[in-house]
Amino acid sequence: MTLLDLFPSLRTTMTPRLDPALWPTTTDHDDRGRIRVGGVALDDIADQFGTPTYVLDETDVRHRCRAYRAAFPEAEIAYAGKALMIRAVADWVTREGLSIDVCSGGELAIALSAGVDPARIILHGNAKTATELRAAVDAGVGRIVVDSLTEIRLLTAIANRRVQVLVRVTPGIDINGHRAVATGVDDQKFGFPLSHDQAGDAARLVLEQPNLELVGLHCHLGSQIADAEYFRSAVARLVGQMAQIRSDHGVILTTLDLGGGHAVPYRPGDPECDPAVLAAVVDDALDDACARNRFPRPQIVLEPGRAIVARAGVTLYRVVSTKTHAGGRTFVAVDGGMSDNPRVALYGARYDVVIANRHPLGRHTTVTVVGRHCEAGDVVAEDVSLPVDLHPGDVLAVPCTGAYHHSLASTYNGVGRPPVVAVRDGHIRELIRRETVADLMARESDA
Repeated sequence: MTLLDLFPSLRTTMTPRLDPALWPTTTDHDDRGRIRVGGVALDDIADQFGTPTYVLDETDVRHRCRAYRAAFPEAEIAYAGKALMIRAVADWVTREGLSIDVCSGGELAIALSAGVDPARIILHGNAKTATELRAAVDAGVGRIVVDSLTEIRLLTAIANRRVQVLVRVTPGIDINGHRAVATGVDDQKFGFPLSHDQAGDAARLVLEQPNLELVGLHCHLGSQIADAEYFRSAVARLVGQMAQIRSDHGVILTTLDLGGGHAVPYRPGDPECDPAVLAAVVDDALDDACARNRFPRPQIVLEPGRAIVARAGVTLYRVVSTKTHAGGRTFVAVDGGMSDNPRVALYGARYDVVIANRHPLGRHTTVTVVGRHCEAGDVVAEDVSLPVDLHPGDVLAVPCTGAYHHSLASTYNGVGRPPVVAVRDGHIRELIRRETVADLMARESDA
């Protein structure tokens, strides 16, 4: 029996355990102080499916889709599948009226297997193979974003029907973020820079191909953009390029795809991108740029991925051990780590962590939560506050892990990837099963 059982009135005086900006919209606590998502206690999920486990709140995913559609009623919202591409998510987002953006043959196959209308699929990628382009053409994919002159020529050779094309443009905008996710600057692998008329050269080549139809331009500025004003600059530069193409070739492009990269908070106090604020900025920028260039207003396409699924996800771990170095840090080791979340090692990402299986009433201390892998950089979260009475078997929950966790997961150290479990209205559904040692061994060939 806990103090909460003896004195229930304590609940009303407690400081909130969870920052609502980081957690799924359905998050609450049960009468034992356990954290629930979608009406299901997280430690019950840990008991049933083991740990680590990715938990995904279907209601939250649908809520984010509706928020974008409400903010941009006249735009096309295309979910960026690279954030989390599994059949269930493809089904949820398309049922909420979104299109889907894929960037490989594998992602395309998942979308098609989920019953997504090919006409609502956009294919990206800076190094698409002939096999992938052929699969997209044969499936009837709605639009293909071309990324090099070589690809334009390859697509022309493959296409046995008229294919709608967007040219990916690099607008020369630096979002001042991590260099690994800054894709709007000139000196990186994606797109055709506006400088030296390289974007104009790409448009010219597409227009010369009888089986390719140039319908618009595409750009992606990067990831974790909280300041919507960056998109104002992108609109101005791309509408200017569209007007130049009209002047050079007499063609009016009708689509402007501004990509995604909208920031979400990972720790309390982190900035985020509000879709309503972004919508106001984009609308104002379009009015200004189209008036200045005397260009008809194009249809806007946005590609949120992280902003749709990140906060719907929670990853569960069990504590394996704790260790305090004399005069140094306290380390809490868990049964997962960089194989299920490499973002900390890749980008220096920072996460929050809480105990999920009980309501801690005692003193807290600052710890570093580390993973099980043979790397000093295998860190789950640095400098987080957890109870001093933490012990092996406690369930820890890491919020905002719906995006780029399952997608980037590996089998490092021979550790199988976690299952993905959906929750909704008190019900649990396994979407992706846990990868087993047998699965790993099945790929081995005889020596």
